[in-house]
Amino acid sequence: MLDITDFYVKVEEFFLKEINLKLNQGEYFVVWGESGAGKTVFLESIVGRYKLQTGAISLSGRRISDLPPEKRHIGFVYQDYELFPHLKVKDNIMFPLRLQKVPKKDYQKKCNEMMEILNISHLKGRYPNDLSGGEKQRVAIGRALIMSPKLLLLDEPFSSLDYTNKQNIKQLLKDIHHKFKPTVIHVTHDIKEAFYFADRIGIIRNNTLDKIINNGELKKMVKEEDFYEYI
Repeated sequence: MLDITDFYVKVEEFFLKEINLKLNQGEYFVVWGESGAGKTVFLESIVGRYKLQTGAISLSGRRISDLPPEKRHIGFVYQDYELFPHLKVKDNIMFPLRLQKVPKKDYQKKCNEMMEILNISHLKGRYPNDLSGGEKQRVAIGRALIMSPKLLLLDEPFSSLDYTNKQNIKQLLKDIHHKFKPTVIHVTHDIKEAFYFADRIGIIRNNTLDKIINNGELKKMVKEEDFYEYI
């Protein structure tokens, strides 16, 4: 479903190289690595912010690595949400539909349905500065999902949340993945978080996707020490 071959990207002095990855439809793939390993650069290259020097990215059999970001059909939830401060909640969520010139009657209906799923209908008239961290994260998730993307990218989605909001959003993401079944790439440096979500875990280090832990090996790991011994 997602096929990355011979991936090489360079951003100023930093680079990622020789990445090859195949993900199945609906797979939840977690990318783990230390700070500065290149996890966010990896996601932003997939979505189209950075152009590959070599290699290709295909989604559902269609090569997307030469397409602009808005034509890749990818949802992206950023670490710091990146909501538009001058737009109300409903307008933030509807923004991708307007960008794609979806008819107004359709995008208003889809937005209302998405807000109901995320339990934020009561916030539709507020601005981002009037929201809590957990509320902002729900809006960011809604904006990423509104186009029913084939691929959903999550960049450290819990790093800015307190404990209670983190637990709530973790369960929400589980429910969303079960309901919509997107293929997910979720970046984190928290191994407990990786264990909670992952079908497989990819380790980014030494400027590449150095190792992939498959389902069978993951099931054998019952504590963090097992992971660190394995890698």
